[in-house]
Amino acid sequence: MRRRLLNLCLSLALLLSGIVQAQAQKQMENLGRGVVAVPEGNGKVFVGWRMLGTDPDDIAFNLYRSTAGGKATKLNKKPLTQSTSYQDQGVDLAKQNAYFVKPVVKGKEQAASASFTLKANAPVQPFLSIPLQTLEGHTPNDAAVADLDGDGEYEIVLKQEMRPRDNSHRGLTGTTKLEAYKLDGTMLWRVDLGPNIREGAHYTPFVVYDFDGDGKAEVAIRTAEGTVDGTGTAIGDTDGDGRTDYRNMQTGYILEGPEFLSVFDGMTGKEVARTNYIPRGNICDYGDCYGNRGDRFLMAVAYLDGEHPSIIMCRGYYALTKLEAVNFRNGKLSEVWKFSSADFPGFGGQGNHNLSVADVDGDGKDEIIYGQMTLDNDGKGLYTTRIGHGDALHVSDLDPERPGLEVFGIQERFGDAGANFRDARTGEIIWKKASVKAGDDGEGPGRGLALDIDPRYPGYECWVAGAGIRGMFDSKGNVIADRTPACNMGIFWDGDVLSEILNGTNVEKWDYQNSKTDRLLNASEFNCVRNNGTKSNPAISADILGDWREEVIYRTTDNKELRIFTTTIPTEHRFYTFMHDPVYRMGIVWQNVGYNQPPHTSFYLGHGMKKPPRPNIVLVPNKLKADIGISKR
Repeated sequence: MRRRLLNLCLSLALLLSGIVQAQAQKQMENLGRGVVAVPEGNGKVFVGWRMLGTDPDDIAFNLYRSTAGGKATKLNKKPLTQSTSYQDQGVDLAKQNAYFVKPVVKGKEQAASASFTLKANAPVQPFLSIPLQTLEGHTPNDAAVADLDGDGEYEIVLKQEMRPRDNSHRGLTGTTKLEAYKLDGTMLWRVDLGPNIREGAHYTPFVVYDFDGDGKAEVAIRTAEGTVDGTGTAIGDTDGDGRTDYRNMQTGYILEGPEFLSVFDGMTGKEVARTNYIPRGNICDYGDCYGNRGDRFLMAVAYLDGEHPSIIMCRGYYALTKLEAVNFRNGKLSEVWKFSSADFPGFGGQGNHNLSVADVDGDGKDEIIYGQMTLDNDGKGLYTTRIGHGDALHVSDLDPERPGLEVFGIQERFGDAGANFRDARTGEIIWKKASVKAGDDGEGPGRGLALDIDPRYPGYECWVAGAGIRGMFDSKGNVIADRTPACNMGIFWDGDVLSEILNGTNVEKWDYQNSKTDRLLNASEFNCVRNNGTKSNPAISADILGDWREEVIYRTTDNKELRIFTTTIPTEHRFYTFMHDPVYRMGIVWQNVGYNQPPHTSFYLGHGMKKPPRPNIVLVPNKLKADIGISKR
């Protein structure tokens, strides 16, 4: 009887624990309304704003405009409920115009949002301009967005490069800089990573997020002796060996000297915490002995406890693979767990040039999808498919007819799983497509993409580039088209729920009936260029402003500006900002890591979709409440 009672009590405790666990809420940014106004000519202005993940379903909005500093006028006769965008007409654009919204909840108008100001005679152009203070010899590269000052609106952290090199190439590089800007062009700080952090996409992944829940984001990145923070303070000779430059002057590789993970204050760039990075150990264990594969780094942020964000640092994916999770709390870094593939047979050599973060097993806590292996939230191996290294990875509810999330990936090595589609929770291979010939480098496909671009088939369509794998597949693995669009990134740009194609400086709509693309935006016409050679990506694409659709940021050809392109196409759909969906938000955090990939939501977003589930989040406090003062330039 006593044993039965004990078992009953244990079962009840586990049940209650599960209930509490299921109720845990992830800390998320306390965003403002992100109001943006874009002049379209002929007295028309397109205005968009955010619906938040914590807003009640029946929330409505009133939109106001103030002209030339005068009294604000409400533009809508009835509260707006169908969309979080509006086309204002009859606007005198020769005068300054400021827009803001007031939420309406249960018939009562709430406090006004921050305003967006269009300067007098604002030019008709589909972008906002952010002037940069680019140093001579530098080129703006990948970027991240986060609320650095706690005002509820986003700032930009931008990587500036000099002479980047791929890990496989010898030679000295320049020194990478990180710069922070407000959206009005105000520069907040600059960090110089110094001579011991080699330049290139594989060396300098960085994550920007509110790690400690104080309402302001921080920046985490790998650093070394010689790194100079935003206040001008350098990391000196920490090991007392009399050296602070560990470069091999013949090869350019850096295979000795201390390595750190540093956290920088988002407002000042001051280094506020530091710990050791994953140690090199025997560099040959990673797949070669000259420093190529041992210096392949990834980073991410994940809610490992279901409530608070943790920093994930990574080293290696071709052979030995190591990950470490740390927390930043009360100004200090502390270890959560360490993982080595040496301790888990079959987990070595499964990593990608990118990674993803999602709760794949439904316990409210995030897992790390690291190519063809997945780590549980406790840092232990959840499963490995043993398919091997690949270049692209997509995680979402790719097949809405199956429970849970799925993963679409590609295998770089020539083999029977050049394209593969699996269950994200168990690793079960649902379908795969063999490489029928080696690619240009003698290996498998170099790119793969999963988006819903054809409403005739349920779920996401999947396709790859290279290795002779031809055609477009539906979520069941059936060939549905012989031709495919560009295999790069995706973006939500027009008014429907099908994704558009983002490739280089182009946003294109897939014409599924005629197997061709129609161009919606060509940013090169506005003096903009893409990044990273054949990766052909923007600085970043994310739901930064306005309604649920995404913006895309490019640098200009002279490297003196960033331009944020935002859509002015009407939409009948109203969703909360994707930035309050934890899977999407973590996707924006890791987008700059390795080979840039598009973010995905935790729910099926496409033709025939259901209403998105309310995110289980709690908002951290705002520290500031002020007009963001963005102007068209």
